[in-house]
Amino acid sequence: MNKREFLKTSMIFGAGAVLTPHLATSCMNTAGANGVTASLVSTDSTGKFVQPELGYAFDALEPHIDAMTMEFHYTKHHAGYTSKFNAALESENLHSTDIYKIFAQISNYSDGVRNNGGGYYNHNLFWKFMSPEGGGEPAGKVAAAINETFGSFAKFKDLFSATAGSVFGSGWAWLILNDTGNLQVVSTPNQDNPLMDVSDVYGKPLLNIDVWEHAYYLKYQNQRTSYIEAYWNVIDWNFVEALYQEAIA
Repeated sequence: MNKREFLKTSMIFGAGAVLTPHLATSCMNTAGANGVTASLVSTDSTGKFVQPELGYAFDALEPHIDAMTMEFHYTKHHAGYTSKFNAALESENLHSTDIYKIFAQISNYSDGVRNNGGGYYNHNLFWKFMSPEGGGEPAGKVAAAINETFGSFAKFKDLFSATAGSVFGSGWAWLILNDTGNLQVVSTPNQDNPLMDVSDVYGKPLLNIDVWEHAYYLKYQNQRTSYIEAYWNVIDWNFVEALYQEAIA
């Protein structure tokens, strides 16, 4: 499916700042990360990044996210980003298995590393943020932080949805923890993410939503708003809570 060309844009809500990225090295797990974050990315014995298992059937998120979209999204788009990311790293003779370190220096690398590395990692997160048992509202520490920062879960939901809906062309909306220890809602264009040194706001991802057309067009056509609303029915708030607790530890 062809994707529309668009101008680079980023909507920012709140103050932006830069976080110090985690740095380390590892052969089998992404370095510079602990616990939940470390499990998001892995490499094989040759040092190539590996596409993680989806973790549920393609039709498990029905009726909110349809099986055909999930299959194409995972087996074609995400798989493509994974293979092209490895190819781009090889072409630049870049052998680091620390994706966080790569993102922290992404401005030094080609668009192939930036776009495909972002596409690889952003989708690794995206699948984890969805679950057949998802939906409802968050609990625990992240729920308290959402209420304190945004006034209520309903206000946060409205802001996050509006941010996702307002991305020009293709991109992502994010809930992050910024360097002041506060929650913040931001968007990034293309396959950029808040861990990259090119991001206007740098922070630890806690939630994202893919608003590229390939994420919703087969079911929702041009109704991005309907797709965003459906997404709230599959969010795995336990995973969001785990990331938040790790981020503030």
